[in-house]
Amino acid sequence: MSNDRIVIIGNGISGITAARHIRKRSDAKITVVGKESEHFFSRTALMYVYMGHMRFQDIKPYEDHFWEKNRIALKHATVSRIDTSLKRVDLSDGFALEYDKLIIATGSESNMFGWPGQHLPGVQGLYSLQDVEAMEANTKGIQSAVIVGGGLISVEMAEMLRTRNIAVTFLVRENTFWGGILPKQEADLITRHMREHGVELRFTTELEEVLAGADGRVRAVRTKSGEELPCGFVGLAVGVHPNIAWLKESATIKTDKGVLVNEHLETNVPDVFAIGDCVEFHKHPDPQRRNIEQVWYTGRMMGETVARTLTGERSAYDPGIWFNSAKFFDIEYQTYGWVRNKLQDGETEHYWEHPNGKTALHLVWNAESRKFHGVNSFGFRLRHEVFDRWLRENVTVDHVVKHLHKAAFDPEFFERMELAVRASFNAKSKVTA
Repeated sequence: MSNDRIVIIGNGISGITAARHIRKRSDAKITVVGKESEHFFSRTALMYVYMGHMRFQDIKPYEDHFWEKNRIALKHATVSRIDTSLKRVDLSDGFALEYDKLIIATGSESNMFGWPGQHLPGVQGLYSLQDVEAMEANTKGIQSAVIVGGGLISVEMAEMLRTRNIAVTFLVRENTFWGGILPKQEADLITRHMREHGVELRFTTELEEVLAGADGRVRAVRTKSGEELPCGFVGLAVGVHPNIAWLKESATIKTDKGVLVNEHLETNVPDVFAIGDCVEFHKHPDPQRRNIEQVWYTGRMMGETVARTLTGERSAYDPGIWFNSAKFFDIEYQTYGWVRNKLQDGETEHYWEHPNGKTALHLVWNAESRKFHGVNSFGFRLRHEVFDRWLRENVTVDHVVKHLHKAAFDPEFFERMELAVRASFNAKSKVTA
């Protein structure tokens, strides 16, 4: 292992986590190829660069000298082809890297659905550093913007635009915000909050066409109902897909929507692995989860898992208990376990909302056994380790409510919400927690 040449394609959270953990466990020669940027940065913080809260150098978790100190070679380049028979990675600059083990960690790209005008200047998605740089240029001097899609990326884009007093209109295909994920109660709360921030939401409204002005840039969008909305910028926030189009030149590595892997993150080609957003499992280790799972922390976990395998401890990917977090303007969101947009067979729920309309807790459990299934929280910080343990231990919802104070994470002097949640729960429940 100490003489192995490990090449990692992609310097996002998955690839860099793999590199760091391989280095901790071995003396292998590690080379990370990054197309997007020379150094690793925190993708979730990109929006704050646009908003002026941080500079790009502030969102790099490691000093530039970290990589040389830890003997991780960085190559800022684009991969043109992988020759698996020769175990070689060809770069577009004519350079080539030979490998003993290869990790593909190329992340995602923004979805485009073939709308007329989607490639006009002023129309873009939001994922990469280059997207933020383009957004900086595309939004200079504009008065209004249209965002297509209702999810987390669209909220980030809206918050970015509103900091520059740009009017924002959302086109949301569903009849509620993020309707495929959020229950209606939470969707309504977030809708109210975004409207308070000056965002106009148009539900059950779909994009038909992006229209060009005399200068060739976007001037408006037309909806499927025929309405024309003037705008100087169009944000396409309709999800992402695995960044694997470049792999067509390396046909020996099997792909479908993503790079196909087993539970050990191994592709069909020996010594070639894939991790992160670009991965598609043949069968996900957790049957409740999708075979393509594009979440920051799962990419990090895959990086740690593949590092163990490459350093002699063959390991299966174990995603653990589902969780996620995000921010909707001023409201923090957390979810643990499963709270789906609609109750499943045998489930029941309790939804509590503070009179301020910005704080809520949604509990879901099995109606018969009272086994706790999951929680959504808005404006109510929860301790990850506590809910992770409760879900692993299959506790009842009554246990959760009775001990909610152990999971509350709000700072000192913040209003405590646990008593109000418990009183509301007990008032509607047959069992007193």
